[in-house]
Amino acid sequence: MQIHNLSDTPSILNTFMSELRDKSAQKDSMRFRRNIERIGEIIGYELSKSLQFNATTIETPLGNSQTVLHEKDIVLCSILRAGVPLHNGLLNYFDAAENAFISAYRQHKDNPESFEIVVEYLACPSLEGKTLILADPMLATGQSMVATYEALKPFGTPKEIHLISVIGAQEGVDYVSKVFGPNVKLWIAAIDEKLNEKGYIVPGLGDAGDLAFGNKLQQ
Repeated sequence: MQIHNLSDTPSILNTFMSELRDKSAQKDSMRFRRNIERIGEIIGYELSKSLQFNATTIETPLGNSQTVLHEKDIVLCSILRAGVPLHNGLLNYFDAAENAFISAYRQHKDNPESFEIVVEYLACPSLEGKTLILADPMLATGQSMVATYEALKPFGTPKEIHLISVIGAQEGVDYVSKVFGPNVKLWIAAIDEKLNEKGYIVPGLGDAGDLAFGNKLQQ
């Protein structure tokens, strides 16, 4: 897998990441969502440099302008619910993209420290021959990303796949690297050192879905 870790180069991204992690800043859920959205925009810009571009002519009021534009064959797929702000950030830049949404969550049974990924709701256009951008803000174990892609397979074979995350654990990065293979690209804002016993990223930032949209009812 080709891994693009944006934290390798210091940039304004550091400011948004620091606010996402800061416990006091996390009290402002609107700012938390906006920071994820802005990170999505930055990642989208960096990702765009790797897309296929074609020469075209634009007619202006005073003449013609030569430029190159990317192929508009993108499908953005985000994992609900934490993926919504990240999806919005990507959509701000790839505004002509088609959209897919899927729910994937951890289901704990007898042992609270073990879980399986359950996929339920799914809405997706055809992926055949298109560029799939699969977004999940937290790449912890990597199981959600893999389960989501397995659920998308009946919709066709993309010509290329890009995985997007805000924060990942090295364990999750290693796992998706093995599953997706060398031709898939991972774009990520930071890679943290480990997972704790409950499968959460350390130091991470906590539960992105809860911080963005409020605590969920535990069942």
